[in-house]
Amino acid sequence: LHCYLVYCFDLILCRHYLAKEFVLITSNANHPAFDVDESNLHIIRQNGPSLKEALAELKSEYGCERITIQSGGTLNSLFLHEKLFDYIDIVIAPVLIGGKDTPTLIDGKSLLSESKLSKIGVLKLQECMVLKKSYLRLRYKVIH
Repeated sequence: LHCYLVYCFDLILCRHYLAKEFVLITSNANHPAFDVDESNLHIIRQNGPSLKEALAELKSEYGCERITIQSGGTLNSLFLHEKLFDYIDIVIAPVLIGGKDTPTLIDGKSLLSESKLSKIGVLKLQECMVLKKSYLRLRYKVIH
């Protein structure tokens, strides 16, 4: 089973690709999803955010074997620091965007020492694919 994982601050959403089931994991007791009455929405409440616990529960309770994370730099940073990535796909768009406040692929706490750099692993290019309209897709294996 392949699941999609999307993170928005306090929630993780997993969609079973074939079953169209949605699983929300949140630490927010007042999350608006608790007011939604849909049979395909399942909510897991955590006392605090824990990616490893969330992934374990997604696997044991909902059968998620693989997930695709479509998120921003904050969640990417958490997954990177906890060594939870196996592969990273990066799609490069043919546009230039920037500025000191522009989010990046990896946000979160800065790596300020060489010892911390060695703990996050390196990437090995597996595939480079040219997509429509000059987009590129790069697939890397994460070497821990």
